[in-house]
Amino acid sequence: MEELYVFGTGNAQAVHCYNTCFALKDEDEFFMVDAGGGNGILKILEEMNVDLSHIHHIFVTHEHTDHILGIVWMIRMIAAAMKKDAYRGQLQIYCHPDLTETISTLCRLTLQGKFYNMIGERIFLVPVEDEETVHILDYDVTFFDILSTKAKQFGFTTVLKNRKKLTFAGDEPLNRECVSIVKGSSWLLHEAFCLYKDRDRFKPYEKHHSTVKEACELAEELKIPHLLLWHTEDKQISERKALYTAEGHTYYRGELYVPDDREIIAL
Repeated sequence: MEELYVFGTGNAQAVHCYNTCFALKDEDEFFMVDAGGGNGILKILEEMNVDLSHIHHIFVTHEHTDHILGIVWMIRMIAAAMKKDAYRGQLQIYCHPDLTETISTLCRLTLQGKFYNMIGERIFLVPVEDEETVHILDYDVTFFDILSTKAKQFGFTTVLKNRKKLTFAGDEPLNRECVSIVKGSSWLLHEAFCLYKDRDRFKPYEKHHSTVKEACELAEELKIPHLLLWHTEDKQISERKALYTAEGHTYYRGELYVPDDREIIAL
């Protein structure tokens, strides 16, 4: 059975948890999605016993700091492992076409040449188009433009080995024009910036985010059996799971997950 490794669950300003990023584990290999905003990802991987040598596929969703800066550290560490013959094969980094130059420039400006030069040699920036399907590990992964209002961003959908469809909707509310992509999903991974009752405090709508209420109403409308909420504020982190779950079940009758950093969820 595949597993979802939750590396981080916070929004861009979170300091009591790591920025939202995760991986699908298939046997011993990982398909990683984003790397958060810094080298904190390295500690999380170590604590979750995720060996860099088993990460050969990474998807970077968009250019915001809390999603892209960690990829520089992943490239740096994997390039170093390659140099030491401690990493076999290639690293494929998928992103929308506008993002390849951004990632390359960040690495060129911040990494030593011996590491940066691995890009194009054994580390490859792979542009993917809207609705393009790429075979990654044992999955056909279809990327899609979430029609972001802030920066171009892709999500993805795939079918697990148990034939259940999983969709990652990115870090903005699902655009109504993308509903057809999500329909039929058994799993929906969706942002929820804060509780609906806290909307005046955190102002999610001004930031183009949703609350637990809207995310749960969407999943209920689409008859999604499993809904996972993250990319949240962190001011009440110790109570977040209980609070979000309680509010969520007011609007959603399916199985609701509000994970903490470092959780592993069976799919």
